[in-house]
Amino acid sequence: MMDQLTDEERELASMVRDFAESVVAPQAYEADRTHTLSMDVVTQMGDLGLFGLPFPEEYGGQGGDYMALGIAIEALGRVDQSIAITLEAGVSLGAMPVFRFGSDAQKEELLPDLLAGRALAGFGLTEPEAGSDAGATRTTARQDGDDWVIDGTKQFITNSGTPLTRFVTVTAVTGVVEGRKEISTIIVPNGTPGFTVEPPYDKVGWNASDTHPLTFDGARVPLTNLLGTRGSGFRNFLSILDEGRIAIAALATGAAEGCLEASVEYAKSRTIFGSALATRQNAQFTLARMRARVHTARLAWHHAARLRDGGRPFAEQAAIAKLVAGEAAMDNARDATQIFGGNGFMNEFPVARHYRDSKILEIGEGTTEVQLLVIARALGLAG
Repeated sequence: MMDQLTDEERELASMVRDFAESVVAPQAYEADRTHTLSMDVVTQMGDLGLFGLPFPEEYGGQGGDYMALGIAIEALGRVDQSIAITLEAGVSLGAMPVFRFGSDAQKEELLPDLLAGRALAGFGLTEPEAGSDAGATRTTARQDGDDWVIDGTKQFITNSGTPLTRFVTVTAVTGVVEGRKEISTIIVPNGTPGFTVEPPYDKVGWNASDTHPLTFDGARVPLTNLLGTRGSGFRNFLSILDEGRIAIAALATGAAEGCLEASVEYAKSRTIFGSALATRQNAQFTLARMRARVHTARLAWHHAARLRDGGRPFAEQAAIAKLVAGEAAMDNARDATQIFGGNGFMNEFPVARHYRDSKILEIGEGTTEVQLLVIARALGLAG
């Protein structure tokens, strides 16, 4: 697939792949075991300009696009999904809403540090009763003088409790218009009285990724912390999720490729009944299917990214990419674990970590079922 990239994109892919192998991979096992996100790795990603890839230079970005971001995320996802999702969420869910919908003052204040990796931000969307059904948001923000007063809870919020986390952007009901909830997005700085970052989750996978529930109990922020126009929150976060699905598909493609590469190497070196496992037709067919999944997933996210960067409609293609790539990662992780046999069940082998990590790729930023719904609607199917 490298032959479909520009020279600049190939250079980026090679640079991030080298960084992933020399810096990220060596620390991945211990970070997963101790549930620790390395701030040193995050800082180095910032120094490489990865957090600024799809943003203009005027705010400290690299002047790239979503294709460039996807290339970097895929290279990281191949060796450590926790680090890859830290970058993906830092860009797609942290900085991108500010860039897309923020005021000039908000952009000038917040973007330089976000794009340099000196700060991270979370996106507070999901709630206990409002996951896939984001319109069921119960968190409220009422106007009191010159402030918003926010009450409610959020869950599964990435990058919300790191030492670098500067703020979270939350969706909240700010009123009712024509019988329907008016949902807006509001910036809430970390340390705001009444805003509590609860203890981190004990997760199945992505153990080195920072994920917390959030509680708002009379949290008060200025009215100027409104992100975008009042009532535009629902529409805005849908567009943010469309873009994020491309990035998640890139991450999933990297995970699927990591499983394939490890399995090919292991099958060539593992001797069984007097010959290499790789000589067995069953293993060959398994590896061939894994290769086909990687190829198809990469084609899907590349297509969606090119459409997005070209200013063309891409929502259906983003849903297809996330659907195909998420399933490819999970299927390849399962097959890789089988190829490795008992070793595949040992956490010291990367395929075991991919097996635990990959399931969330069929859930986060839109479940498989939501992607199918988006695709069905694009086919003109109602209901």
